[in-house]
Amino acid sequence: MNADNRIIVALDVASQEEAIALIDKLPQVSFWKVGLELFVSSGPGILEVLKEREKRIFLDLKFHDIPNTVAGACRAAVKYNVDLLTIHATCGKDALQAARSALETGAESVGQSSPKLIAITLLTSLNSRQLAFELKVPLELPEYALQMALLAKETGLAGAVCSPQEVEQLRMTCGDDFLLVCPGVRPKWADGGDQKRSMTPAAAVKAGADYLVIGRPITAAGDPAAAFARICEELG
Repeated sequence: MNADNRIIVALDVASQEEAIALIDKLPQVSFWKVGLELFVSSGPGILEVLKEREKRIFLDLKFHDIPNTVAGACRAAVKYNVDLLTIHATCGKDALQAARSALETGAESVGQSSPKLIAITLLTSLNSRQLAFELKVPLELPEYALQMALLAKETGLAGAVCSPQEVEQLRMTCGDDFLLVCPGVRPKWADGGDQKRSMTPAAAVKAGADYLVIGRPITAAGDPAAAFARICEELG
């Protein structure tokens, strides 16, 4: 995969107008992430904008609810015809299976391919201490992330979202056909922000990441196009 195709740029802005301004500044970007803030602010209109420009879309809404509710949300999301969709692994096996089944049957009913459903293992803003003392999870962080990824794989999901620090272990255990998407990726020259378990883009790809989700190092740069080009160059 070419370096520029591995990078999913996060449209973490508050309005559709801001999002379009960023898209216009970065016509070379082929894959964009739409998360909670932008989707709640602008609704599905931004997805239509991206589709009109023939961009790939990572709809990162991180569904987390009971099986019936996540299934309904997935059926509703089919109409957006996005490429990736997220759900928390902590919904449990029944909810993960219900979500996957709803996506597949919904896509089949309208004659289009199903979005790839990928599971959130553990948010990259959390560290080992928070996992143990705030969430009261007795497992070590790498083992917990692995168990969440294996739950996703066992229930037929396409892949998982994990920090680059866990991606090597997940790749070895889950296999080459399991999609691994890594946020928490920061070039050495960029501010770390609120990411607790980060890694450079080149190191993340070497460890086994398929896609890198990168936001502020590109979107908040003085010259976003130059920042994107620099990261692509570092990936070789």
